[in-house]
Amino acid sequence: MRLNEIFKNSGYNDTQFADIEIKALENRIKMKIVKNNQVPYVVCLIRKKDIKLTPEEAVRQLFLDKLINNYGYSIDRMQLEYPVSFGSETKRADVVIFDKDRPTVPYIMVELKKPKLTDGKEQLKSYCNATGAPIGVWTNGIQISYYNRKDPNYFEDITDIPKSTQKLSDIVNEQFTYNDLKNVDKLQKEKKSLKDLILEMEDEVLANAGVDVFEEVFKLIFTKLYDELTTARDSTAYLRFRNAGYTDFELKEKITEVFDEARNKWEGVFDKDSKIMLSPSHLSVCVASLQNVKLFNSNLDVVDDAFEYLMSKSSKGEKGQYFTPRYVIDMCVKMMNPKENEFVIDTAAGSAGFTVHSIFYVWDEIRKRKGLSVGDNFTAEERTNDEINYVQNKVASMVKEIYATRKKSAELLDYAKQALEIAIEQGENVAVKWLEGKENE
Repeated sequence: MRLNEIFKNSGYNDTQFADIEIKALENRIKMKIVKNNQVPYVVCLIRKKDIKLTPEEAVRQLFLDKLINNYGYSIDRMQLEYPVSFGSETKRADVVIFDKDRPTVPYIMVELKKPKLTDGKEQLKSYCNATGAPIGVWTNGIQISYYNRKDPNYFEDITDIPKSTQKLSDIVNEQFTYNDLKNVDKLQKEKKSLKDLILEMEDEVLANAGVDVFEEVFKLIFTKLYDELTTARDSTAYLRFRNAGYTDFELKEKITEVFDEARNKWEGVFDKDSKIMLSPSHLSVCVASLQNVKLFNSNLDVVDDAFEYLMSKSSKGEKGQYFTPRYVIDMCVKMMNPKENEFVIDTAAGSAGFTVHSIFYVWDEIRKRKGLSVGDNFTAEERTNDEINYVQNKVASMVKEIYATRKKSAELLDYAKQALEIAIEQGENVAVKWLEGKENE
């Protein structure tokens, strides 16, 4: 029997488990007749008895196999349906791994759900708080989240759980290059979106942080993009937008330093006096959520999705601002088929989606012509002279002209208003002479 038959409408085609792991579980399935129906059962890896294979139990058995064979945890360190007391009420955690040196003290709590279910994270955190377990794992078999419990109020994302031979500090204090980041990118590994992570940050800290959520998240994304770009071009450099064992105050100093560099490098995005307003403890949680996300990909659609959500929170519709869906932009750009010798003009740029995707399209054509690769690191790669010249001559030059025209139009409108006031107060002839004088300036 195949797992997709057990999951039915849940779907299980895009899973965090390897084909060999899924096949191993399928080979262990045996059918029993229950009330005249064929029901799938499996011998549990921990309890060593037949267990009915529900969708959630299938996720548990797959994850147990990973804990034993990939992480090296022995069966005697694990317990299923572990009782967790909440006053007079007792609930049961799906999986608990006990501390190596204190065999009755929970070390890792695991909460499992069947595919497509996304609830249970708060339940997991309550189990960690009640037992004191420093590590929590939530998974539905497709998505997965790893948490480090810093105190009862804050849980920080971590890259992975320690193997049986590792300590939590080995995971928390690990330094990463850009290539390391590509290997742990949680958008791929955990099947999340940047928007999902921002929602989690809002639930965790941002909603009560007393700051403008859009501004602060934008600062963090801005800082992380700069950090990725500078390290993507130096394979030996370590990423700085991550907590490698720093205190909250040390981390804020480090992130502030990177933000200041980015602000000075990319002038005009933020005022020279702009600062990250999040408190050290709030910033630490946000950095932990974002540090294992790779923002640079083939066309920056990761950031697009997040900014659309953030702009919706800033009442973009009330300001007459709407995002064109990125797949529509891509379709339009392909239909226009812009060439290297053509200008790109977007007079209602908004988020500059059409402009940016047109640039990517032409860059792609330039690189193909030169026989250069176009991979998932496309937007972070060093630009060729032809690519730089294209943007400067066919995009930036038009932006300057449009800006100058708009500035001139605004000046003329202002002159017209002043001339009208002069005409009312001093007469039409005086107003005409005043306008003629302005034209000659």
